[in-house]
Amino acid sequence: HNAPMIQIKNAAEIEKMRRACAISAAALKAGGEAIEPGISTAEIDKIIYDFIVRHGARPNFLHLYGFPATACISVNDTVIHGIPSRDQKIRPGDIVSIDTGCKIDGFNGDNACTFACGKVDKEAQCLLDVTRESLHRGIAAAQAGARIGDVGHAVQSYVEENGFSVVRSFVGHGVGKELHEDPEVPNYGTPGRGPRLVPGMCIAIEPMVNQYKYAVKTLKDGWTVKTCDGGLAAHFEHTVLITKDGPEILTHGWEEPEWTL
Repeated sequence: HNAPMIQIKNAAEIEKMRRACAISAAALKAGGEAIEPGISTAEIDKIIYDFIVRHGARPNFLHLYGFPATACISVNDTVIHGIPSRDQKIRPGDIVSIDTGCKIDGFNGDNACTFACGKVDKEAQCLLDVTRESLHRGIAAAQAGARIGDVGHAVQSYVEENGFSVVRSFVGHGVGKELHEDPEVPNYGTPGRGPRLVPGMCIAIEPMVNQYKYAVKTLKDGWTVKTCDGGLAAHFEHTVLITKDGPEILTHGWEEPEWTL
């Protein structure tokens, strides 16, 4: 088992990360604002694609490992990696997870949010609120000198206290010149374990939370990941820079009101 090759960014690289993340966040927001009853997930994907390209960046999900689109758009019981489709139309009461990012000047941004289409039922709204808050608990734990296990534990303990479950088979990750870098950032863990967080590290913290049990399955298309029991799932993600003064959210911009740690 090799020690992770964690890339520490210098000041110039961090500026490039900020730019990639700012465009990624604005693109995610544009996708979320497009959600309305009757729109197809392919139409949402096109809006995000056009936004990224118009800002001089390129969609970093497109063709990555063969993925066919700019965004993963995952509705209701789809956890992640939903493939946008002309046939899938959003309906009132759906919850719609959008995960997207871009690359510009050699660096990547990555972020996700689960949006409600109109009014959703109480349990669905609770799932969204808990998942979003768990992301911020994870970010708050991402202090220089802490360990990856502290981040995962912060996410997991909050999610489970609220009666939901944390997906095990997919994790967050480092972000930089590559979209997926070391270290892995699980949404569960033991405090004090795992790689140490140091200033200049950039990590994507991305809780994937299921309404019922945490078991998931990948469909025959090789991408779409659904809950095994048909329960709803939510996914929120920020790219975060570790600094000596605490975590800095690089993908801020899609959250209203602006979250302050």
